[in-house]
Amino acid sequence: MNILILGSGGREHSLAWAVMQNPKCDRLIVAPGNAGIAQIADCAALDIENGQAVAQFAADNSIDFVIIGPEAPLAAGVADDLRAAGILCFGPSKDAARLEASKAFTKEICDASGAPTAAYARFTDAAHAKDYIRAQGAPIVVKADGLAAGKGVIVAMDEATALDAIDDIFGGAFGDAGAEVVIEEFMTGEEASFFILCDGESALSIGTAQDHKRVGEGDTGPNTGGMGAYSPAPILSDKVAQKAMDEIIRPTLKEMAKRGSPYHGVLYAGLMIEGGQPRLVEYNCRFGDPECQVLMIRLGAQILDLLQACAEGRLDEAQVNWADDHAMTVVMASVGYPGSYEKGTVIKGLGSLTEDSQQVVFHAGTGEMDRQIVATGGRVLNATARGATLQDARDAAYAQLKTIDWPEGFYRRDIGWRALKD
Repeated sequence: MNILILGSGGREHSLAWAVMQNPKCDRLIVAPGNAGIAQIADCAALDIENGQAVAQFAADNSIDFVIIGPEAPLAAGVADDLRAAGILCFGPSKDAARLEASKAFTKEICDASGAPTAAYARFTDAAHAKDYIRAQGAPIVVKADGLAAGKGVIVAMDEATALDAIDDIFGGAFGDAGAEVVIEEFMTGEEASFFILCDGESALSIGTAQDHKRVGEGDTGPNTGGMGAYSPAPILSDKVAQKAMDEIIRPTLKEMAKRGSPYHGVLYAGLMIEGGQPRLVEYNCRFGDPECQVLMIRLGAQILDLLQACAEGRLDEAQVNWADDHAMTVVMASVGYPGSYEKGTVIKGLGSLTEDSQQVVFHAGTGEMDRQIVATGGRVLNATARGATLQDARDAAYAQLKTIDWPEGFYRRDIGWRALKD
């Protein structure tokens, strides 16, 4: 098969790495890719949010299967354009992708399907939103309704922070994503990520993970796109996962089909779990980043078979073959992230690292300049490893970071602390 993956981050590098291991893969192109991806696949300059351009590129390059990585092309309807052109693709339609593109829409689906989630209210003006916050008190959660690269959620532990968040969102801090605000009850418990493949009818669990959203150790500081993750998530036991499937996932899929928008692709449910009861925090319509990295190093080559079965509507024939192991990824980010940071700094030491089925450094925000790897983004590298225990995986992941020579980078030193403490 000739395969095209859309995206340029650590998620897409890990997908490419796993897909390349499958003998079905004859040629792999990633658009636009990054410096790490370029070492294992062809990279192509392409506007991945332009569905017509993607479909034409796929036709010109005899692509058999397109895997859409990030949320932006999904929200732009790229999957619809590919299907209209008769090209097999993995990813939900624009209409179904509203589960991520609009938090207010997700709340509507939860209301209609009875899926347990936080109490909420939605607003299109700052004055009424602030009145609601003052009436409810803190802690409280303020969310920009639309896509904000994982940063449009403010967990306000005091009223002043919540009110400031309203000013920021309606003031344009998150662009068009802030045209509407959803304000939610602050849920207590432990958060985890649940990943399910859906082909419009069948649903198949393909793993659990926990990530660390906050930039600082001890889960402090502002939210980020994610500073590290591990899999599996102990809090998401088989019993809790089944409860989530029965009470949240399947009712959601049923409601989406009822509305004429059957869901095709991966559904990533962020869950808050307390006392064995899961409640939905949010849906994402793509693999998490950095959760994808720990799933891919555990799943390996079989992921291509699973994604293809999903895209072809054969998910009822598929099953996941899990090794009894653990994985961890630690994000190395540019100093200053999630605020302003310097670009173009040189990263050394990557060439001396071992890469095999047990450990690999996935690139997220990298480029090549004068035959050197340079940082081009906020989150730059993902040191990823698997082991018989979570401690083994952690030790191997952090050992990789010690070899990387990049003074302008930083990473948290406590990824996995919750599970290891327990």
